[in-house]
Amino acid sequence: MDLKIWTIWSFFCQVAVAVAVTSLVVAVTFLLKKKKNSKPSDDTPKSSESELSGAEQQQTSSAPSSSPVEYEVFLSFRGPDVRENFADFLHKFLVRYKIRTFLDDEELRKGEKIAPSLVKAIEESKVYIPVLSPNYARSKWCLQELAQMMKCCNQGNGHIMLPIFFMVEPRDVRRQDGPYKAAFQHHRKKYDAETIDEWKEALQEVGAMKGWHITESDGQGAIIDEVVAKVWSHLTQNYTLVTDELIGIDSHVEEVTNLLNLGCEGVKIIGIYGMGGIGKTTIAKAVYNKVQAQLDHYIFVEDVREILVGHDGAINLQSKIISGILRIDYKVKDASEGIRVIRERICKRRALIVLDDVDDRFEFDLILGKLDDFSSETRIIITTRNKRVLDVLQEFKLYEPGEMSPDHALQLFNKHAFGTDNPQEEEAILSEEFVKVATGLPLALKVVGSLLFRQDREFWQAKLIELKDLPPTKVQERLKISYNELSYNEKQIFLDIACSFIGENKVFPLYMWTDCKFYPESGIKTLVLRCLIKFNERNEFWMHDHVRDLGRAIIHEEDNQRPWKRSRICSNEDAFDMLEREEGSDLVEVLRVNMADENLQLTDQVFKKFSGLRYLEVQHGRLTGDFKGILPSIRWLRLHECSSIPIDLNLNKLVILDMHSCPVEDDWRGWGGIKVTCKLKAINLSFCGELTTAPNLSHCRSLEFIHFWTCWEMRGELHVGSFKNLKVLSLTMTKITKLNGDFARLKNLQEIVAGHLTQELEEVAALPPSLKQLALSSSRVPNLSELRDLEHLSFERCDQLEIPGDIWKLSKLTTLELWDSSFSNSGIIVSVFPSSLKSLLISGCEPLEKLPSLANLNNLKELRLMRVQVHEVQGLGDLRMLETLVISSGPNLGNLDGLENLLLLKTLKVENCCLLKELPSLSNLTKLQLLEISSCQLLSEIQGLGEPEECSLSSLYIIDCPSLANTGGLLQALGLSTDGHHLSSREQFLDVSGLRDIEELLFFGYKQLTKVYGLEKLESLRSLSISDCTSVRELPDLSGLKNLKNLNIGGCTQLIEITGLERLASLEVLDMSGCKCIRKLPDLSTLRNLVELVVDECTQLSEVTILKRSESLRSLSMVDCSSIAQLPDLSGLMGEIKR
Repeated sequence: MDLKIWTIWSFFCQVAVAVAVTSLVVAVTFLLKKKKNSKPSDDTPKSSESELSGAEQQQTSSAPSSSPVEYEVFLSFRGPDVRENFADFLHKFLVRYKIRTFLDDEELRKGEKIAPSLVKAIEESKVYIPVLSPNYARSKWCLQELAQMMKCCNQGNGHIMLPIFFMVEPRDVRRQDGPYKAAFQHHRKKYDAETIDEWKEALQEVGAMKGWHITESDGQGAIIDEVVAKVWSHLTQNYTLVTDELIGIDSHVEEVTNLLNLGCEGVKIIGIYGMGGIGKTTIAKAVYNKVQAQLDHYIFVEDVREILVGHDGAINLQSKIISGILRIDYKVKDASEGIRVIRERICKRRALIVLDDVDDRFEFDLILGKLDDFSSETRIIITTRNKRVLDVLQEFKLYEPGEMSPDHALQLFNKHAFGTDNPQEEEAILSEEFVKVATGLPLALKVVGSLLFRQDREFWQAKLIELKDLPPTKVQERLKISYNELSYNEKQIFLDIACSFIGENKVFPLYMWTDCKFYPESGIKTLVLRCLIKFNERNEFWMHDHVRDLGRAIIHEEDNQRPWKRSRICSNEDAFDMLEREEGSDLVEVLRVNMADENLQLTDQVFKKFSGLRYLEVQHGRLTGDFKGILPSIRWLRLHECSSIPIDLNLNKLVILDMHSCPVEDDWRGWGGIKVTCKLKAINLSFCGELTTAPNLSHCRSLEFIHFWTCWEMRGELHVGSFKNLKVLSLTMTKITKLNGDFARLKNLQEIVAGHLTQELEEVAALPPSLKQLALSSSRVPNLSELRDLEHLSFERCDQLEIPGDIWKLSKLTTLELWDSSFSNSGIIVSVFPSSLKSLLISGCEPLEKLPSLANLNNLKELRLMRVQVHEVQGLGDLRMLETLVISSGPNLGNLDGLENLLLLKTLKVENCCLLKELPSLSNLTKLQLLEISSCQLLSEIQGLGEPEECSLSSLYIIDCPSLANTGGLLQALGLSTDGHHLSSREQFLDVSGLRDIEELLFFGYKQLTKVYGLEKLESLRSLSISDCTSVRELPDLSGLKNLKNLNIGGCTQLIEITGLERLASLEVLDMSGCKCIRKLPDLSTLRNLVELVVDECTQLSEVTILKRSESLRSLSMVDCSSIAQLPDLSGLMGEIKR
């Protein structure tokens, strides 16, 4: 749009009607133009539009103010330069990978400053991608965005910047030269010097960063793939799998990791095989957690055997692998398509694929294709009980964990049989006999040991004889010994969990089992003690796969041929076939079926034969008809994401109604069936978006659990007075404005969760003393004085918040959170906090000028003070149990007295404390693992960090502390994100020899630095950057860095030579631009993995020797190398050359 049109349009914007018309025309024209020009170029990654679902498209927006989505990536660019090609395709692929991306639209912006909503989108994003094009600096909005992004990066909190230099030289960005020079000449006429300096500083910083430089000859599609892979790797780098603690596991993990031989070409498949319960999955998970960060893509597929048994098992497995690696929802239509997609989209990636619990149904060629198609850097781990699965493969290595060593086996057995590693001598002799019988199988040791726990000697001896009579190979029969010891009720609970409830929170199953008189409290305790089940950190049932198989085998043996004659239907395929044929019997008690891929309507006639059914779960189904008089024994009805639901139900015995994401409406006829039940304990209507009012449940007087979470249209009042047994009330993200009823009479109420309410909630009167958790937003504080059992208290967006002075009487309160609330009593929260607190968080509460002394908080483990105006933290030194301390945006805070006494501290973050000049000595903090100091402008010294080999730190971030002169001799770059440009280090050398496990080191702009000691000892190092360190003259011998892939010594103008460079077999990128004193390089023809070589402005360099027919080298840049008389033989170079 030219200047004239813009001028006319601006004039007519003064008229309200014309504004609307003009906006509509502009929007339609823009969309048509975008559609017309949306064809990808030849080098743009190809993709089927069908792969980009509507759900994926919703993960992006250019209007953050109207969307609650938290963005992961902020994409900033100058529209006229890149919108119709590069930016649109980059954005498309980020979204396709399910990365929530904010796409900024410069053409829709108005005014002189970026809007608060845009600032919020930047602050929420984790990754920033500025596309720095020739006209980027001409846009004041682009420069404002970049300054804001750099500000967030410098504050820490995990933000990273990934710049793309699009048709512009990075040095022009850094120096504001070329097209950027003219842009700033224009800006100086309109903006003050402070604004100009802020913009220039942001460009200087981003121009010095390593990113992607795109020229006219570059393949943009390949770069887009690299950018997406880098973003995804950063967003998922902290994801780890939960592993069981296995005594003696370290040696297994080390051996498997060595077999993987990462960083070198070689074996692609590692097979971990052995009997069930030997620890294969635990080892595979531990290895996965250890090495995943070294690859670009990774997936751990559990229960492959179970997947392959199911309907369309092969294509479901292919879909799972493709979706996990590419991070998209991809459904394979047939096996041939799956093999093709894997070959074209996955095989060439640096990926780790772990397939857990594979059996003989798995055929590599028919599921993954040819092994030879996979990259030499791909690694596949397969765990299996059947070694024959691996025998048909080539280029693989095997690892068998084998039996535990006698010492480890005895240690594990004693732990479960006695609760100690050192039993009495007489008991130890008998223990050794059991360990021999168990033959070192970890699961058997735990199960048998738990069976003997607290039993007398006669019981031990009898069980020893019984175990010796069983063949040692029949592990399942050994495990069945524990099953045979269970009572009838305990067996029913065990079989229910094995069939249906692995990964299920225990609350709802307990309701059902209690009504069935299985007495679950004692039953579950028995199952836990005998190691048949466990609970994860979310209080969900967990069962070892071998124990699970035992339970399902027992069920299967009830009738091997006719599933409808069994008590439980564990297989989705069996369930679907049975329902399709309308087969059933009153023997079936538990039935679950997922209809996501099936076009079958479940009518009332299908369920007439299931009179004994007590648990029914249907996902993605269509239930139609009149269910009155059907399912008379049902206790738990679970319908998830069903497109239609029954209009009438017979629910006399119903205990749990769970209709998550179902089309439940205010006038649903099923409410009549609910009214006749008097046993209902729990109702879950979360994500039922069509409900506008809370249903009348006053007749359900046994209700204990009400969950209306994210019923976003539910408004008005909720009557709870009749629910005398109510324990949990969840109203988060609803529009409920009033809770009616006498809460004081609800003697069993434990939780009220009403956070993120969109309407103001009227004050709740007297609360019952049984309450353990209270979370309120937009509400006044109720009377808390009688809540002596309260454990968790949270207030959000509460005006004139007034916490009673006697809150210290809440002796069981462990967590207190105050978010974005104002106080009525002159900015003082309370005179004293409860001494029972373990976690205290105060964020954005104003005016808050003073905190009470914390000296009495002897149990506090976590303290977070964010965006507060306090001048000091009294009693900090008395928090002897503190493990986490976060002080953020405390502009008035001048000291942290007592910090040196926090001997258990593991995490310390101090951000934006502009008055803080010094920290107490940290020499006593021997357990400190993470230290982050950012934007503390006056902080001049950090004492007591100690030498590297004595330090427990695993991460150190020191950012934007311009006055910092002394860091106690410790390497500033330990945390991988420290940027020397922000430091005023006066140290002339650094010793990094103690950082043996570090993988990436960055030194930038250390002008006084002359030497770096200990580099040769960092065998795990993959990336080393020593750039713009103008006083460095020499480096240690680097030949021992066998895993080093990236070496950047650009701008080290005094560096004379690089010793050991020719032995870096894994090296892929070497950047030594601006090393003006290097005269000669060693023979680089040995670097067979070298992809990129940059020797720009090496003015004294006379010769470069590279591999004559290099198969790996893709880019060679030799700009301003005036002393090189003859170029090396470049006949085999596949990529670009710059001279």
